Amino acid sequence: MSEAQSVTGTPGIARELTAFQQNILVILGEEPRYGLAIKRELEDYYDDEVNHGRLYPNLDDLVELGLVEKSELDKRTNQYALTEEGYETVKNQLAWEFSKLVTDESRADDLRELIDAAN
Repeated sequence: MSEAQSVTGTPGIARELTAFQQNILVILGEEPRYGLAIKRELEDYYDDEVNHGRLYPNLDDLVELGLVEKSELDKRTNQYALTEEGYETVKNQLAWEFSKLVTDESRADDLRELIDAAN
């Protein structure tokens, strides 16, 4: 099992990412998207405009780190997809967050309810 795949109680590479980059990974966890669709999701989340000069360099960084895969949909449009390493990064970050949040059974139940609601 690679380091990226092991849940060790630390967030792994996620600790090196900005919150903005982590949000991109989470958005891509749902399904592959092209740049403008990612931009719209981020704008909905932040309730503010996200400019191209912020989005695309961050996407390029995530591609370079092997967390996101970039493919060409057509001559003008790229699609971005979460890689397995990207998925493991998000999962490890969540495991670390849960390890800090779950201090008793009541909190564990709260998180189980959130997970059930997402299904």
